[in-house]
Amino acid sequence: MKRNPNILVFGAAGFVGTYLIDELIKQDYQILASDISDIGEYYYQEQNIPYVAIDITNKNDFKKLENAQFDAIIHLAALQPANYSFDYSPGDYIKINVNGTLNILEYCRESKTKKIIYASSHRNTSGLWHKNIPIKEEDGRAQQYEGEYSMFSISESAAQDCVEYYNANYDINGIIFRLPPVYGYGPHLEIFKNGKPIRTGFQTFIENAMNCRPLEVWGDATVGRDIIYVKDVVSAFIKAIKKYNVSGLYNISSAYRLTLKEEVETIAKVFWGNNQPPEFISMPERQHSMDSFVYDNSKAKMELDWEPRYDFKNMLLDYKKELDNNKFGFLIKKRKKMFVE
Repeated sequence: MKRNPNILVFGAAGFVGTYLIDELIKQDYQILASDISDIGEYYYQEQNIPYVAIDITNKNDFKKLENAQFDAIIHLAALQPANYSFDYSPGDYIKINVNGTLNILEYCRESKTKKIIYASSHRNTSGLWHKNIPIKEEDGRAQQYEGEYSMFSISESAAQDCVEYYNANYDINGIIFRLPPVYGYGPHLEIFKNGKPIRTGFQTFIENAMNCRPLEVWGDATVGRDIIYVKDVVSAFIKAIKKYNVSGLYNISSAYRLTLKEEVETIAKVFWGNNQPPEFISMPERQHSMDSFVYDNSKAKMELDWEPRYDFKNMLLDYKKELDNNKFGFLIKKRKKMFVE
């Protein structure tokens, strides 16, 4: 009987990592979860899922994995501005996102792990967004050097190049997932914006709809962006684990530009708290910070045999189920702790 692969997940206590490991366990994969989160460690202990605390910037920590054998490594560990204040310097982004990735790649090489799948943000294409056309993998990067995400994006671009280097020079299949905003229950209470915690618009819309409060729509409501549901991202990882002889960059996206107007109206349909019609207030004079972008996902469809299953309405319906059963409540606890430390 053929066994399912043995998978090591770095960044296991994060949003995508938690959903991914849950699904891998359901599908009888052998799993080792790794992170530096105390809350995450306690969560995995409660689930009886093997866990090892590894700081990816510390090469000595990888000695904890001596003699272990893995069929694939999932790399989700990263420092990004939405999760932290401005206490971090450019050197910290390089240390964690670049040097940490190199340490993982060296571990792959030394342990003869044949596959690594690295999740990366889409922000190093921000210079292409103004074209208002679906961005393909072959369109390359268009790095911006101003703004709070610039150093994060620079470091992730370097990390992507490191994955490509090890793919080209060693017997390692390096797969890079470029992800637009990933939605799902867990991380959308608050984020850091310019170093300060703010309530997300997505969470505000949901809370106002549930409490039958007017939904304010600021600025240009026709602006839209490509978002992807966390469970669709998880299914892409599992497809990539199963595929052989694939490598390189893949857009894991919905390939659909969801406008602000569509987003608010759909949230109202799913979450409005009574039988009365929802109330919308158009406020075009007020600015919003939503960027506009969309990605072509045809390469992932063709080479990974993957495509998203959730449109925005079905995503919200599933989100509501996750909210009601609170299965991943530890993500909320972890998020709240992050904003008081």
